[in-house]
Amino acid sequence: TSRMIVEGLLTTVDSAGNLNVAPMGPIVDGDFAALTLRPFRGSTTYENLLATKVAVFHIVDSVDLIAEAAIRKLSRNRIPPTKPAAKIAGFVLEDCCRYFELQVTECDISEARSSMTAKVVLQQERRPHFGFNRARHAVIEAAILATRVHILPKSEIESAIQFLKPAVEKTGGPVETGAFQMLVTYIEEHFAKGART
Repeated sequence: TSRMIVEGLLTTVDSAGNLNVAPMGPIVDGDFAALTLRPFRGSTTYENLLATKVAVFHIVDSVDLIAEAAIRKLSRNRIPPTKPAAKIAGFVLEDCCRYFELQVTECDISEARSSMTAKVVLQQERRPHFGFNRARHAVIEAAILATRVHILPKSEIESAIQFLKPAVEKTGGPVETGAFQMLVTYIEEHFAKGART
């Protein structure tokens, strides 16, 4: 089967049941029977997965949710509406297209970026996927950049943002424009604090 990375949102809980929402690009087998999650060591997602071994992966078309999750605004400002998962002790985002309830079966934590194999124990379709245009793809790319401000040089991130900007300006609506600007502001504020050049 073919393997690819699919971008979406992952909900996890800690041992006390507190919800965390984070962007995640797992490696997915073509038939979606198993996913390989790759959270960075020390992240909330990583700690939660080690503690509970369960998660829910969501395919969404709301790029503003992905943007907010990328810069941790979801946990501080607002958690989107959820419902309890059916097969695991976790939560499903109400606003998603498809979701996959996961049970982690293997963990390799030898590298800075861990590798956790997760078996799909339940998958559900909630509504059709609206579709992506260039602006929505650009927001997802900017969200990924925002999660890597501690790793990538400032110059590389800035040139990537300049490359993505025209796609948002030409094909984005208010949601995409707002999400992109929120990410750009976050990135600019990070580097203004005197981080890597």
